Amino acid sequence: MSYKTVLVHVDKDKHSTERIKLAAQIAMNDEAHLIGAAPSGVSRFIYQSRFIYEGGGMASHLDSHLEELRKAAKDSLTQFESTVKSLGLQSYEARQVDDEAGAGISLQARYSDLVVVGQANLDEPSSTTLPDFPEFVVMNSGRPVLIVPYVGRYDAMPKRVLIAWDASTSATRAVTAAIPLLKRAQNVDVVVFNPDSRGDAHGEMPGADIGLYLARHNVKVNVVRQKTDIDVGNALLSIATDLGSDMIVMGGYGHSRFREILLGGVTRTVLESMTVPILMAH
Repeated sequence: MSYKTVLVHVDKDKHSTERIKLAAQIAMNDEAHLIGAAPSGVSRFIYQSRFIYEGGGMASHLDSHLEELRKAAKDSLTQFESTVKSLGLQSYEARQVDDEAGAGISLQARYSDLVVVGQANLDEPSSTTLPDFPEFVVMNSGRPVLIVPYVGRYDAMPKRVLIAWDASTSATRAVTAAIPLLKRAQNVDVVVFNPDSRGDAHGEMPGADIGLYLARHNVKVNVVRQKTDIDVGNALLSIATDLGSDMIVMGGYGHSRFREILLGGVTRTVLESMTVPILMAH
């Protein structure tokens, strides 16, 4: 089992290069094809409705603005190509997407094994991606998404991976999608929080079944059962620090996209405070 097509979101954000490098390293490890996709940042419905403005003389102004956005995307892809060439990646392509980032990347992701995006930086908001962009891709792409923090540099071959296991379908999808990375890790810790609260899902030995499943994939597994009185999101980040984890694998939960709705629970906490890459699936 390996990744054959990896998709990375490319934009003019100053952290984009580190994200591209990580995606390229993953692709090289599995001899995969890497696609760098740069959305223009404008919904495809704007392009479809531009003819409405022709009668009022606004079409040329709109076209000028759209052309500026396309140029920014094209410039981002030039940087993408320069970066992957310098790393020696053999199989790659640059793809410009005339759509806003969430919908555009989610659609392109359906033809990939893994998607790599960046954490939203609320202190430096992007002009082309919305604050809930990573979660939106997790919820709408149907593919595992590797979210890279906007601070730091990260190895494509994590040494110590932490799996947040709650026996849910989304956690199951995340674990399965992460197997190519888990097999290369030196150690994988599976943490089960408050297992007594879901005994019907975990069985007599919480974490044992998923540990055995991974062991059959030649993954070195250690199961940790932990009770916590704090919220699971912060407990997860805390134990990741204690164990020296350099990647977290977990299921992703969230709401539909509405500006007034905040992310909920574990997903919101982790996406806001993450310090290592997070592989999520829904």
